Amino acid sequence: MKNSAILLVDCPDRKGIVAAISDFLYRHNANILHNDQHQDADLGLFLSRVEWDGQGFALPASEFRPAFQPIAEKFGMRWRLETSAVRPRLAIMVSKYLHCLADLLYRHDSGELACEIPVIISNHEDARRLAEFYRIPFACVSGKDESRQRALLAEHRVDFVVLARYMQILSPEFVAQYPQRIINVHHSFLPAFSGAKPYHRAFERGVKLIGATSHYVTEVLDDGPIIEQDVVRISHRDQIEDLQEKGRDLEKAVLSRAVRWHIDHRILVYAKKTVVFD
Repeated sequence: MKNSAILLVDCPDRKGIVAAISDFLYRHNANILHNDQHQDADLGLFLSRVEWDGQGFALPASEFRPAFQPIAEKFGMRWRLETSAVRPRLAIMVSKYLHCLADLLYRHDSGELACEIPVIISNHEDARRLAEFYRIPFACVSGKDESRQRALLAEHRVDFVVLARYMQILSPEFVAQYPQRIINVHHSFLPAFSGAKPYHRAFERGVKLIGATSHYVTEVLDDGPIIEQDVVRISHRDQIEDLQEKGRDLEKAVLSRAVRWHIDHRILVYAKKTVVFD
């Protein structure tokens, strides 16, 4: 297992930020593995992800905050420190469409997703057989019983939630409990053709592209910061069933990439959008 530390920073853009961070890490014997940054000129923001080898780093995690705080205050930083050795705990919520769930479970089982999956929650029984096959606890809970869902998430010490085609709207209270920690996949290229039956609406319009979107969930339906999107070309020969099949493939790929980037701490959210250091 990789043993690295990741520092994620956003702050007003000014000279000296990169030098200050690099010098701080150098003084504590860090071997920097990746150093990515982005400047948003319109908003005057600097965003950065720095990853370094944990072996040989002279500053224990418990002492990092007080040591780094003077630099953070000088530049007005919002920041957090993550470690790759800590595997986040992911809960999957799903309804009757199982393709995204099956894909995530396979990727997790094969070692592609470095996380724990302590529970799968569904408002239907359809997903139970997949959960049992991968030996993951399964709970069938009505979509109206959010108190039970939230109790299960707390019981399993869940860090973030993935809606793998979970066809229920979460309450603002639910969303507020996991800010920027609920990932959804939408079966269209948002914001176009949002809502019910997007493939039927796209077919009626004779589209030449269909897409899928993965985003963080907010109180406003399908309006959260977008993490990943993808498209595939459509021919006049394609029928609704063809659009749905191609769409399912897109949904799996888009969702799995978003989940992997979240696990790897590659996403920074700002101004209703994201920077993905991929």
